[in-house]
Amino acid sequence: MPVNSTPDIAPETSQKSVRQIKWLEPLALLLPSGFWLVSFLIVPTVFILIQSFVPLGKTEFGLDNYQRVFEYVGGNFVYLVVVWRSLLYAMITTGFCLLLGFPVAYWLAVLAPKRWQNILLLLFVLPLWTSSLLRSYAWITILRPTGVLNTFLNFIGLSGINVLNKAEGVIIGMIYTYLPYMVLILYTSLERLDLRLLEAAADLGANSRQTFWQITVPQVSSGIIAASALVSISSFSDYINPQLLGGPGSRTIASIIELQFLGASSNRGFGSALSMVLIFAVTIVIALLIKYGDRRVVSDD
Repeated sequence: MPVNSTPDIAPETSQKSVRQIKWLEPLALLLPSGFWLVSFLIVPTVFILIQSFVPLGKTEFGLDNYQRVFEYVGGNFVYLVVVWRSLLYAMITTGFCLLLGFPVAYWLAVLAPKRWQNILLLLFVLPLWTSSLLRSYAWITILRPTGVLNTFLNFIGLSGINVLNKAEGVIIGMIYTYLPYMVLILYTSLERLDLRLLEAAADLGANSRQTFWQITVPQVSSGIIAASALVSISSFSDYINPQLLGGPGSRTIASIIELQFLGASSNRGFGSALSMVLIFAVTIVIALLIKYGDRRVVSDD
């Protein structure tokens, strides 16, 4: 008598169909954001990468544009100096934002009355609701020789200062722009601070400095790393503040890229090479954050 195997095959087929459907579910959820990411980030980056290997006036690929990044003229590496200046601005901005933002975030998260925390936080980040271009123009009004700051200094009998169109003006604008981001991330970390450990440290005789470095900082180290990475990456690639508040001697890599694409003597291939240098530098920072950020948080050292 023949054995009918159809009842045994049907459950296996249905199980395979169920597994396929479960595999397709996350893919369907990721499809919209994945399409957006590929279309407006990966594909343009690939085009920039290809264009960076095409020297000006040539049709074949080459490394001329990348060699020009290391161009040595008049005793200086012309474009590496710009990259270093951008990095220096980013480090100074990150340092000042951390020094200014940590006390503010600590006060908002720990010391401020609970019923006022949300309102105070909203007031602090309120400038983010306005255009960054408008904020930079506001700083021009404040910092120019006949501006608000010098008028006030002259009124109280002090001599005016001239920081507009200089590196100092660029750094002031960057600190003002990125300080709210530093405070927001630090506030999120400090809000989860275990105050019982602070009380225990005080009971055991630790002073305020020991408590801060050995109890507070380790608990919020993840927030410090994340906030510093965000501010440093954003300020390194900032364009508006150096363009409006700085002068020819304070140009950054973003300004040079803009000149290569839209300037009178445009060189899109070289601009693409500089863009890839910028992308590569930002990628290194993000990779280091991913690799070492969480390790510092969970480390027992």
